[in-house]
Amino acid sequence: MSSTRLSKLLEFLESDPNDPFILYALATEYNNLNDKEKAYSFYLQLTDKHPDYVGTYYHLGKLLEKDGEKEKAIETYQKGMQVARNKRDMHAFSELQGAYNSAAGLDYEDD
Repeated sequence: MSSTRLSKLLEFLESDPNDPFILYALATEYNNLNDKEKAYSFYLQLTDKHPDYVGTYYHLGKLLEKDGEKEKAIETYQKGMQVARNKRDMHAFSELQGAYNSAAGLDYEDD
């Protein structure tokens, strides 16, 4: 099923190569398939061409963390928080802040 979804997304990309949702969907699909190189490629296209596509930052940050790139992940979450704040998307801001706090070792547990 995943290859069918990937094929369909690649068809959509051909017809609209600059659609941020298609780029995001492809990045996510490649990430799910553990094709990190292609996932990074699409996530970085999004941050370059569509820097206000706020969903990118959380998933790119998580991928960076998974690869042991903690500092880059933290920077990515910070950038995403700024984008979310500018868009007044407090839900996305909260998720990014949680990821940032965790990556930076700032997540506190109430006892």
